[in-house]
Amino acid sequence: MGRVDWKRLCLSLFDYKTEKYVVAKNKKVGLLYRLLQLSILLYLVLWVFLVKKSYQDTDTSLQSAVVTKVKGVAYTNTSELGERLWDVADYVIPPQGENVFFVVTNLIVTANQRQGICAEHEDIPDGICFQDHDCHAGVPVIAGHGVKTGRCLRVWNSTRGTCEIFAWCPVETQSNPTEPLLREAEDFTIFIKNFIRFPKFNFSKANVLETDNKHFLKSCRFGPKNQYCPIFHLGSVLRWAGSSFQDMALKGGVIGIHIEWDCDLDKAASECHPHYYFNRLDNKETKSVSSGYNFRFARYYRDAAGVEFRNLMKAYGIRFDVIVHGKAGKFNIIPTIINVGSGVALMGAGAFFCDLVLIYIIKKGEFYRDKKYEEVRGREKRSLESKAKTEGEEMKQGLEEDEPLEGGLPLEQPSNSSWKRNGSLDPQILWPSRSSLQEDAMMNAKQHQILQTVET
Repeated sequence: MGRVDWKRLCLSLFDYKTEKYVVAKNKKVGLLYRLLQLSILLYLVLWVFLVKKSYQDTDTSLQSAVVTKVKGVAYTNTSELGERLWDVADYVIPPQGENVFFVVTNLIVTANQRQGICAEHEDIPDGICFQDHDCHAGVPVIAGHGVKTGRCLRVWNSTRGTCEIFAWCPVETQSNPTEPLLREAEDFTIFIKNFIRFPKFNFSKANVLETDNKHFLKSCRFGPKNQYCPIFHLGSVLRWAGSSFQDMALKGGVIGIHIEWDCDLDKAASECHPHYYFNRLDNKETKSVSSGYNFRFARYYRDAAGVEFRNLMKAYGIRFDVIVHGKAGKFNIIPTIINVGSGVALMGAGAFFCDLVLIYIIKKGEFYRDKKYEEVRGREKRSLESKAKTEGEEMKQGLEEDEPLEGGLPLEQPSNSSWKRNGSLDPQILWPSRSSLQEDAMMNAKQHQILQTVET
């Protein structure tokens, strides 16, 4: 590559190339293009920016802490426990509530158990026996209450019996509850205090109203018009979850209390509010032998002789799961630029689609395709055509300078010695006639006109 070519290449780096546009006077394609532009613009403005707020930087790494308390008392009078007053220390498990807490609504009590020897319950399959060798000593009863002693206990003359076990005797009562024990639990109140923080924006807030009124929490109740009161009526929570207290208090269940924080930090901090919704997490529609929610616990004591006893309690109740989630958003130039750039790209995609329709789908597509795309010849062909064009113009200019005679011969003959009239050669044979030169000039002019049309 020569020095001139390198210089031309370097100078071409500073050239600016712009696009050439073809205006197509087609109303159908023009209408389609404007509709696409309008649709893309509405999508960007309404959905991307107003609904999704994609111009914001978001933080979903929510840090949350939950404190729960239950208040209320209930009175019962049963044959197992006698008269008893139940307060928060008796029916709330665990006593220090966090994200999950349990409220007892029903009990089956097996009172005054002590460790000793007794018969396994007859409803335990592994405890059924016919002879002593069916009860291997020292082997625990599967899903039972104790360890086998090696004896098979039969009632009267029955051939079938149950294995003797070492356990807390008498064994647990196998019965199903018929009505809730703590009916007053429907009027209990639940205090849920929630602290949240978005670390990216260093923003913190709580779901409790900021006030100096000390009696606010003692008198308020949560409701649609009182979102910043964290005191919930237990029966109302169950109704909002689509259940009733009587259904859940008998065999128990699981309730989800969801707190959602969706904060727009471009606004004032007071505009960031918690939103609550409630649902039942266990499937109440499924008919199962293990439906509901229950567990066992015991209360131990000793008599005057120092013998240890216990009261075994199978507790049914309502488990509450407090689930906190949310996000915060704040304006940031980077996501704004990204989404605007995406919109511009969509506009280009709309133009590309309209080009396809204009060129390949409509009837006059070939005409528009010829107008949009130009054919460019190679460099060698352009050089030959340019040379022919130049020679044709020179010949035409030479003919215009000559003056014609009646016989069609030029006025002057060439001064070359080969053109002398010595009788051996006819000068009209060597020198072309004026008519032939004019025909050549006309052919060159036509060729020049064709070249101009092709280049255009």
